[in-house]
Amino acid sequence: MDSDFHNNPNLYFKNGIYFANEQSAISYPEEGNQQCFQLEDDSFWFNHRNDCIANLVDKFSKNESFFDIGGGNGFFSAMLQKKGYRCVLVEPGIAGCLNAKARGVQDVICSTLLDAKFDENSIDNIGLFDVVEHIENDIVFLTDNYNYLKKGGKIYITVPAHQWLFSEEDVYAGHYRRYTLRQISDILEGIGFKVKYKTYFFTFLPIPLFILNAIPFRLGLKKVKKENHYTKRHSLGDNFISNILKSILNFENKRIKNIKTIGFGSSCLIVAEK
Repeated sequence: MDSDFHNNPNLYFKNGIYFANEQSAISYPEEGNQQCFQLEDDSFWFNHRNDCIANLVDKFSKNESFFDIGGGNGFFSAMLQKKGYRCVLVEPGIAGCLNAKARGVQDVICSTLLDAKFDENSIDNIGLFDVVEHIENDIVFLTDNYNYLKKGGKIYITVPAHQWLFSEEDVYAGHYRRYTLRQISDILEGIGFKVKYKTYFFTFLPIPLFILNAIPFRLGLKKVKKENHYTKRHSLGDNFISNILKSILNFENKRIKNIKTIGFGSSCLIVAEK
């Protein structure tokens, strides 16, 4: 398997999880993983993101091992593992690691990418799913990922799209920025990656996010979140409008599976090669 972390002197094994000897601070709320864990299984957002990424992994990295960096509760890792891939979750939050083990993820490392100190040129594929926006110096971070990948290795990235959608939700989540496809592509190509595919997705979300989140944030208005705030936002329900939205998600999934692009959305999805 890539990067033989089982014998990595910078990691130690305890209760089924590998831990880095050093633990760096991260820009992510402590309760974030647990909140996501309660949502993921029934969330249209997490499930659609998983489906779209998995289609691309099947296309560009079939039967290769995969390192899910900053992969939270292992929602994607568990899905990819069930599809027959060897997947390693690298997650600095202990709550996320414990949740991933409960999901059945076999290889879990509680660490940031840098603290794990993998060998350079050792990893087949890396996934950074809504991770890069949490990193203050994104260019340095992505350069480190480039160095860990083998020649010809792929990096799969999702990031929130469009700075004009930046809101209190981004601040709470520990985001430094949002991106356009051109911005994230230019960064990757400047490092030395070759972009293989890029698209927006979640086409129906930018307008409601702008109205409900970005405008109040710009006006300095504080929103009081109800107890079921995130649960409601991650459920499409079952009515006429929700059926239309589900059709849009199916349309997006088919386009991405066929390596066709989508011109607008609240998230960016990109695949690049070293």
